[in-house]
Amino acid sequence: MTSTTATNRTTTEALALFATLLATFGELHPACDHWIQGSTTARCKRLYGQHQVYRDGTTADPDKLRPGAATLTASARGRQAAASHVASYTAVQVAAALAVTRALGYRIPTTALLAGTAVNALTHAALDRGALLLWLADKTGKAGYLNHCQAARLGANGTVTNEINGPGTAWLALDDAAHRAIGATAAAVTTWLAVRKGRRPSAR
Repeated sequence: MTSTTATNRTTTEALALFATLLATFGELHPACDHWIQGSTTARCKRLYGQHQVYRDGTTADPDKLRPGAATLTASARGRQAAASHVASYTAVQVAAALAVTRALGYRIPTTALLAGTAVNALTHAALDRGALLLWLADKTGKAGYLNHCQAARLGANGTVTNEINGPGTAWLALDDAAHRAIGATAAAVTTWLAVRKGRRPSAR
């Protein structure tokens, strides 16, 4: 095999792997966020503060405590919820990447997959806590977009409240766009590590 042929083969392999990972990471992101993530986790992952809350995110009222119910600070509950979501999100992404690539006859090197997984997981956790997304929105001139495109929620008693995040908001749109961009980065990192030095491991 000539060097040109080998180079072309590696390039083709890299493009195919990148496209496969990009599609897998990107298309499964909404499923992980909206189907697999629980409502309580979604509600609690952006909690901040030193006040006490229950595990469902409700503030612990000293005058109306729930007998036997444990409490923790809002920030601690927020971190717990974010970690729980990232764990399930990562598990689905890794399992899907392995299943798809192996079904197509390719075995991703462990170090490459772990690197891409780290890119996805760490940035997902940071973005979903909320502070980073707000900072990015402010630095890129999107704060007005966040404030303008909020959603109206109808409560059980008929009251209407506004919500800055969640379905129908600019927050969700910016969050989704950021995660997809990072997914592309994770796919690129995984691909580069998988095919560097001409490695082409087979699933057989």
